[in-house]
Amino acid sequence: MTDQLLIAGVDEAGRGPLAGPVMAAAVILDPARPIAGLADSKKLSERQRDALESEIKKKAVAWAVAWAEVEEIDILNILWASMLAMQRAVLALHTAPMLVLVDGDRCPDLSCRTEAVIRGDETVAAISAASILAKVARDRELIILDSHYPGYGFARHKGYPTKDHVAALELLGVTPVHRRSFRPVRRLLES
Repeated sequence: MTDQLLIAGVDEAGRGPLAGPVMAAAVILDPARPIAGLADSKKLSERQRDALESEIKKKAVAWAVAWAEVEEIDILNILWASMLAMQRAVLALHTAPMLVLVDGDRCPDLSCRTEAVIRGDETVAAISAASILAKVARDRELIILDSHYPGYGFARHKGYPTKDHVAALELLGVTPVHRRSFRPVRRLLES
């Protein structure tokens, strides 16, 4: 196994929503098994993400998805909860990376070398792969939450603060999966 195989890409999904966990993924790609079409998950359709997710999981040397719960987000704040989710994803890899490339301008605390890569989800294949796995996992989680909390539209807006979501919050109230530290939710709780 070459050093190149031991480079993990890491990204998160779900920093902006008002509800649900923040998800992170770590992926070590196999250069001998390239995956065409990797890109920032936000620039891909749901169908493309689903197809790529399957291929990533089949071809990667290692991959893992982890998260930080709503309670952790409210205690730590969304930035540090994202770092925690990323740390958990890297630690869950069955192959330890020698280098971790993280999308953005900050890195989680890890025992191996880390580098932040601004817009890494657009330029580094392993980070793009992590972006896709995190986004697919988070979207699926919000679809499950939609079935537990009907009326909020989680399956549609994935927890983002859309007009429909805010209106549902005002009508139906705050659920246990809403982030109480986020202003629109906190404002309702304080009123």
